[in-house]
Amino acid sequence: MDKAAALKQYFGHAVFRPGQEELIDALMASRDVLGVMPTGAGKSVCYQIPALLLPGVTLVISPLISLMKDQVAALTQAGIPAAYINSSLSAAQYRKVFQQAEKEAYKIIYVAPERLEAADFLNFSERVQISLIAVDEAHCVSQWGQDFRPSYLKISDFIKQLPYRPVVGAFTATATAEVKKDIVRLLQLRSPLLVTTGFDRPNLYFEVAAPKSKPAYLYNFLVRHRGQCGIIYCATRKTVESVCAGLNQHGVAATCYHAGLKDGERRQNHEDFVYDRRRVMVATNAFGMGIDKSNVGFVVHYNMPKNLESYYQEAGRAGRDGENADCVLLFSSGDVQTAKFLVQNSNENENLSGEEREQVLRRDLERLHKMVGYCKTTRCLRSYILEYFGERHSDACGNCGNCKSEYIQRNITTEAQKILSAVARVDRKYPYGVGITLIVRMLHGSKEQRISQLGLDKLTTYGIMHDVDRRKIREYIDLLISQGYLELTQDKYPVLHLTDRSNDVLFHGAQVISREKAVGRPERTASTGKQNASLSPPFESSENSLFEALRTLRTELAQKGNVPAYIIFSNAALQDMAAKRPQCMTDFLEVSGVGEVKAKRYGKQFLNAIQNWENGGKKND
Repeated sequence: MDKAAALKQYFGHAVFRPGQEELIDALMASRDVLGVMPTGAGKSVCYQIPALLLPGVTLVISPLISLMKDQVAALTQAGIPAAYINSSLSAAQYRKVFQQAEKEAYKIIYVAPERLEAADFLNFSERVQISLIAVDEAHCVSQWGQDFRPSYLKISDFIKQLPYRPVVGAFTATATAEVKKDIVRLLQLRSPLLVTTGFDRPNLYFEVAAPKSKPAYLYNFLVRHRGQCGIIYCATRKTVESVCAGLNQHGVAATCYHAGLKDGERRQNHEDFVYDRRRVMVATNAFGMGIDKSNVGFVVHYNMPKNLESYYQEAGRAGRDGENADCVLLFSSGDVQTAKFLVQNSNENENLSGEEREQVLRRDLERLHKMVGYCKTTRCLRSYILEYFGERHSDACGNCGNCKSEYIQRNITTEAQKILSAVARVDRKYPYGVGITLIVRMLHGSKEQRISQLGLDKLTTYGIMHDVDRRKIREYIDLLISQGYLELTQDKYPVLHLTDRSNDVLFHGAQVISREKAVGRPERTASTGKQNASLSPPFESSENSLFEALRTLRTELAQKGNVPAYIIFSNAALQDMAAKRPQCMTDFLEVSGVGEVKAKRYGKQFLNAIQNWENGGKKND
């Protein structure tokens, strides 16, 4: 069997996606690889096909137990013998996996990185033929990555202890140039083939909203997305509990996930979401990497994440099946302080020296600054994200909240002069500077004790913007920072200063123009927005009704087999089925996403469902 035959037989696809073939060829030629591919681009196929074709077994090092379970279930459904080794197994189950592996019963074994140091696992690794080691979520090895895990630093030591060195593949969805270098260095990849297929996900619609009431916005959003499943990310456990309780009170079938739950409850909640028993998951970022559920129709961030890496990875859990999906971030100024607190109080890097911790903190604060910039920019959101990852993009994607919004131009030079004058007077009184919050309160004429303690109420600029909403003053300051008229330091406690360009506005007639969203613009989402040119055309109503019939059958089969529905067939496969309407098994195998094993297992039921629908549904055509 060759790679193309394996792709068709086990995964039901006739052609490889961009980057897959190059990575597969390199691994088959015993060359190390680093693949950076967006979520949903098919990273797992890049090591699963070599695993099928190479002798012996492939070890896949993965950080999450839930991901391993889903991956093994999906492989088993496709007819690929696989297993996992992690702390969820009993001692008897653990031994059984070893025994079966030594009998060559598996082609792929998923293992948690912490398990690599165990003596029994090392002994096992010396007794079996390991042809390939695939490191999933490889960015975890880098202290500059957003998900640094010290256990990943032990991977290279484990490889050194093997009787011979297998080929090594590292894969991730999000990595800056610096993180890529770290992956190569820390995993000790040998002259690896580097493939970056691009970070763009054209089917994802991005939007930032700043509603007066987040709960009200969220309930309305979920009404518009009735019938879809999705994830709502919150910054803290308390917010997760509050949002989840509120949704259930409003009749939304929601569950929650965070590190404070007991293992059994967390596992049950995860399964309720994956198996479609609950359509909404409310979670902290503990609901982590590699969530393999393909039919997630939306991801809402109730709070702003700490960095763009985390945001793009979490938002990227939507639309894995290639369907249109919404990624909405609900922003408020309080989110910035929460994120800053989480950054400054992170204990993830306890093994680092004091100097290294300071470096990481400065880097994390810089990344937070970029994240805040995303929330406040009026330019194309997709372009902002892609440029952050070093990828060029057109100025307008046509499929994000900013591109679809109407804007008006306002001359705010007078407001800018007031703000700059206030900062100038504060600088003269306190050369070390003060923070944005105090500047805003001073301009607004606050009578708070801190203002009087610092004597800010004695300055001539005190209260000169008393008739302007504080949030608006803050927006003006953010604009002046973005246009280079003010500078916010990147210290632990940032302060505001004038720049060399400030005098242009104060004394030389420079105009400051604000680009603001028009009031009362209609809310737009992926489902209401213009169809992206690269996506499949919308189905006719008759195909939609057939799709619903197929989806109902899939749900019944999933419940009987106790597997997630998307593991049987993805939404994309069902839609291709509805479009092609196969009449026999040969036709059925031509459906994208239908491999031979699944065709034998489910083909008859789906062919019957299509025939029954056509016999009773022609009047709908």
